[in-house]
Amino acid sequence: MTQTIAPRVRTLVLLILAVAGALLAGAAPVSAHAALTGSDPAQGAVVDTAPSQVSLTFSEPIAVGDDSVRVLDPKGERVDKGDPANPSGTTYSVRLVSGLPDGTYTVAYQVVSADSHPVAGAFTFSIGAPSETTVSVSAQGSDDGLVGWLYGFGRYVSYAGFVVLAGGAAFVLACWAPGARVRAVQRLVVSGWLALTAATLGLLMLRGSYTTSGKVGDVFDLELLGDVLQSKTGAALVSRLLLLAAAALFIAVLFGAYARTADAVEPYRDAEDDGGGDDGGPDKRDLTFGLALGGTVVAAGLAASWAMSEHASQGLQAGVAMPVDVVHLLAVAAWLGGLTALLVALHRAPVETPVGRDAVRRFSRLAFGSVVTLAVTGVYQSWRQLGSWSAFTDTRYGQLLLVKIALVAVMVAVAFLSRRWTRRLADARVSEAAEDAERTEAPERVEEAVRAEEAERAEEAVRAEATERAEEAERAEATERAEATERAEATERAEEKQPAGTAPAEASRTSEASMAIEASDASDAEKAEAGQDSVRAAQLARQRAAAEAARQKRLRDADPNRFGLRRSVLAEAGVAVVLLAVTTVLTQTEPGRTEQDARAAAATSSSASVTGQGSGAVSLTMPFDTGGKNGKGVVSIDLDPAQAGDNALHVYVEGPDGTPVDVPEVKMALTLAAQNIGPLPVAPDHVTTGHWSATRVQIPMAGDWKVEVTVRTSDIDQVTVSKNAQIG
Repeated sequence: MTQTIAPRVRTLVLLILAVAGALLAGAAPVSAHAALTGSDPAQGAVVDTAPSQVSLTFSEPIAVGDDSVRVLDPKGERVDKGDPANPSGTTYSVRLVSGLPDGTYTVAYQVVSADSHPVAGAFTFSIGAPSETTVSVSAQGSDDGLVGWLYGFGRYVSYAGFVVLAGGAAFVLACWAPGARVRAVQRLVVSGWLALTAATLGLLMLRGSYTTSGKVGDVFDLELLGDVLQSKTGAALVSRLLLLAAAALFIAVLFGAYARTADAVEPYRDAEDDGGGDDGGPDKRDLTFGLALGGTVVAAGLAASWAMSEHASQGLQAGVAMPVDVVHLLAVAAWLGGLTALLVALHRAPVETPVGRDAVRRFSRLAFGSVVTLAVTGVYQSWRQLGSWSAFTDTRYGQLLLVKIALVAVMVAVAFLSRRWTRRLADARVSEAAEDAERTEAPERVEEAVRAEEAERAEEAVRAEATERAEEAERAEATERAEATERAEATERAEEKQPAGTAPAEASRTSEASMAIEASDASDAEKAEAGQDSVRAAQLARQRAAAEAARQKRLRDADPNRFGLRRSVLAEAGVAVVLLAVTTVLTQTEPGRTEQDARAAAATSSSASVTGQGSGAVSLTMPFDTGGKNGKGVVSIDLDPAQAGDNALHVYVEGPDGTPVDVPEVKMALTLAAQNIGPLPVAPDHVTTGHWSATRVQIPMAGDWKVEVTVRTSDIDQVTVSKNAQIG
């Protein structure tokens, strides 16, 4: 059975690791969690006179350094001076040298958001008129490349290590006390500790390069390491290392003193036994309570090292979000880490310490409580990070969250199958117990049959012994007569050959010596035979013990209920690996609420900058009625600068009361009938409630253009309205 399963297990593990690797590879570059929402001068603006400074406004506070904001002239030379300043709120500015000539200037920024992620970008503005520039605005960010990939991988390993460490220990304490003496479970928990420790050290070393240059050579820059230690993220990583030292002591006690007190319980216990093992007296109860309390404190501290430096520490209700995030991480560890420990126990536990049905049922209850906790905390976190239903589909964070929800649903479905296998395992044991009870319902008959059989065997043994003794007596008597006859003949022959008076004495001595030699030989033979029998008996006992252990293992592996449970738990663990990879990518992705706010701010800033130049923007307002429910409203079109070439387009949909409303679909078309051009389709992107926008809308030439807007309010209700606009 095991030889058949092993190749399938290896194949499934390889597939799972490949999917997780692909997700992690797709996580780079990491999306910033602070977004640029405005600038002065604005992106792409053309100003008449040289500004004295450049200001950048972000969606949340950021950390800036000496070279966080750079302004480059058309030749690529720096024209900024001094360090960036923070005059107010989330606006940061850098002063420029005086007397700048006309041309196109590039603003490049690289900062760190409040939730520890690097933010990099660039844009241009022009003085007097645009010009050619040698500066590229699409330079690689520090979170791209090898360093960014290693940092993302380190985050995944740290999450996995925490889950295995905390969840494996919880499984031993809460579900299966004998597991503390199982070598495979010990290796699993220790591996989690080693992985988390190594990943934390790696993240601490990579952090400086990750948030600045992105170069591998800067990983060992001690000056950058010093800067990291003074940051919030550095403090969180150092705190994690200190807590891992306490976790090492916890592991030593768990697999030392606690393992020695953990009784090797029977593989199947009564359903009423809810503990992890035997009571073991007050000392064991105190040790278990101390380990549970200390382990919970250490695990909560480790989880807080993530909560205090990432998404939960910024944005709405940070004081509530951080404790909720800690509880969320602990529930993840209890579920996924305990599941990993159960999988290892089912496949690697020795025959004398198998995982019983009660341990599986206790873990099932623990997992159910964890899933409920995850659902409650996950709903709160989703509301906090998304802010609207549209963010589920319009933002990358929302799309990844949908994938995570789907994976959790798959895991819950597989867990339901595991519960069914556990119930069947319990039913099988109940059936065996019923059979045992039925066999003991007639003890008198069984006892009488046993006594009769024993009496019959005893009588047969007595008869056989009596027969054997009679035969031995006859053989002994015949032998004695033969020896007497032989001695008599020997004596007669000796008397005939020897002189008178000497024959009897010598014959007697010869006979006595012969008998002594024969007795000695017989004694030695008996001793040798007894020694060989003891060696053979020991060998036979060892062979019987090994054969019995192998037989029990075959019987355990052949149990269809246990085999089904192992397969379902393996499937759960496979989905858990992918789920953990998606979670890692999710923590590195810009929250949907921030992304939508940044889009809206950028669209407003772009519209304001264009209108401020007196470009002659066109605004159109058209009422519509699709004829269905909630089918009436007004659609407004803003087209800037309403010139031939690139244009910015904004579409607003409002209800009859003037409030913004969302509709399933909005699309446009532009037609210049005089020149037989069009219709040119335009598909604007949804920005926020009642607002769609499109950039770089190409209008090939000036003229009287027909602007058509199609609004769909349901699956079957839609209408197209139009107006003409003068372009150019």
